[in-house]
Amino acid sequence: MPVSQEERAHLLERANSLPLTPGVYVMKDRTGQVIYVGKSRKLKNRVSQYFQNGEKHIKTARMVAAVHDFSYFLCDTEIEALTLENTLIKQYNPKYNIKLKDAKSYPYVKITDGPYPRLIMTRKRENDKGKYFGPYSGTKTVYSIIDTLNRTLGLPSCNRRFPRDIGKERPCLYAQMGRCCGPCTGQVTEEAYGELISLAADLLRGHTARAKAALTQQMFAHAEAERFEAAAKCRDTIAALERLHQKQTVVASPETEQDVVGFAADDLSACVSVFYIRGGAVIDKEDYLSGGERIFDEDTLSTFLCEHYSVRTEIPKTILLSVPMEDEVRSAVESFLAEKAGHRVTVRTPERGINKTLCELVASNAAERVRQYNLEAQKDEGVLVRLLELLMLPDYPQRIEAYDISNIGSEHLTAGMIVCEDGKFAKSDYRYFKIRSVDGTDDYASMREALSRRLAHLADEDGSFSKRPDLILLDGGKGHVSVVRELMAEMGLDIPVFGMVKDDFHKTRALCTEEDEISIAREQAVFTFIYRIQEEVHRFTVSRMDAAKRRTLTRSSLTGIKGIGDSKAKALLKAFGGLSGVKNATEEELAAVKGISKADARNVYEALHK
Repeated sequence: MPVSQEERAHLLERANSLPLTPGVYVMKDRTGQVIYVGKSRKLKNRVSQYFQNGEKHIKTARMVAAVHDFSYFLCDTEIEALTLENTLIKQYNPKYNIKLKDAKSYPYVKITDGPYPRLIMTRKRENDKGKYFGPYSGTKTVYSIIDTLNRTLGLPSCNRRFPRDIGKERPCLYAQMGRCCGPCTGQVTEEAYGELISLAADLLRGHTARAKAALTQQMFAHAEAERFEAAAKCRDTIAALERLHQKQTVVASPETEQDVVGFAADDLSACVSVFYIRGGAVIDKEDYLSGGERIFDEDTLSTFLCEHYSVRTEIPKTILLSVPMEDEVRSAVESFLAEKAGHRVTVRTPERGINKTLCELVASNAAERVRQYNLEAQKDEGVLVRLLELLMLPDYPQRIEAYDISNIGSEHLTAGMIVCEDGKFAKSDYRYFKIRSVDGTDDYASMREALSRRLAHLADEDGSFSKRPDLILLDGGKGHVSVVRELMAEMGLDIPVFGMVKDDFHKTRALCTEEDEISIAREQAVFTFIYRIQEEVHRFTVSRMDAAKRRTLTRSSLTGIKGIGDSKAKALLKAFGGLSGVKNATEEELAAVKGISKADARNVYEALHK
């Protein structure tokens, strides 16, 4: 229920009494839930604008209509307000604030620690001695970078471990073709391999010129010492780097290292595009789209920059913006980023020259993404509005979660959860639950366990589970809905829940509550939308159950061996990366695994080598 004129006048009166100092304001709805967090260097001016009669952006107007109370925090400086705003957004996960990817979901390139390091893809940054680069826009980009560096520098991509496997087997085909430096031959010292890894690290940081200079110096040193084969390898690597640079989109001089941020918005959505320029070339780009109810405008750009760079390992010294930023805000952002980066960071909006052209290019990229997004969203938003009306939902169903249960007899009982945000599948938020407390094939009890485990995380400060769904759909009927409604009543929650009912041919027929069915057969757009959700949650759940079954079958090939139970089988498979790795291991290597005795190792080796 929106606020009345009297309530609005009272909020405006309170806002006018605020001081003209920096601070952070927290907007709350009728239930006391935080729905928006913002900052300002003059609290009174900023907060009072919300409650004055005047033209507002459509999303801002929606947010203000839901505000029934606000609180605030006074800060001494703009940077203090900026830091506190970021902290509170992460703490409350407000409905109307922009949301970036969880730090956990970003992929990184990692150079592992040890005498012969490798380049691997990881989503988890651990407190170890490895070196992390990124994050990058997606795993496709990461694997492409790793593959390119391995081929360019001749780094190994096999599963052998060095120095453990040096000389144990004949060199692979890549080593024979000259595409790998061949540590397995024993002719590559740790020092020589370390030089290649140092070159890889320079390239990952975007220091292509530095890598070429180091290679050139090595080439001349090898030539003077009449190590002509080594000099030729350096020459070939320099040529490979030249070819790699030519394939990239070169937009600036070779020494240029900067990020370019472009912004575009209309009444429906907004986009920030970021181009990462290293060595004068665009090495990666990301688009951050904001639709639905989230407020994303030029005023929130400073918040975006701080949150965006808080998870990045490399922050350049220069960040270019396509839109101007007030001097005080810009200075606060620069101080925030400099503290994170460990060096001075300049944020500016160029007014002329090639950098202005670059900003215009990135801004036009953002505008095109907004245009495409709006074309796609027009259909989805219409469906969601009609779904809201049809089900008489209290809120626009921005985040929909759907659940299904799958099993083979009483084994591998699995619950799958998929997420639909703004009408689109958010696959990074998909999860599955291995049902633990249910004996047999009780669908109701399984659904209850899955939802109890998921909803228990609504109080989390971070992660996708902290996001409150606007609608929950269950692949089942009235009984499933009744069980989940009872669970939510016990947890003190009130989230709309509906079952997705199938006909005799296992096709979507209707939606249902505990008591009634709501036909969607004549609502073609809604019917198609629900059908897609039901098919997707079923596909995801069954695929996870099949994966669990395959893992069990793999373990069972070991558990049939004398002395090897389920825990020992898991330990062996984990240590060697799968059954083939266990088969290729020696008795000594098998016995080195924690929990595996020499007798166990002998039994496993003999059983797998009959």
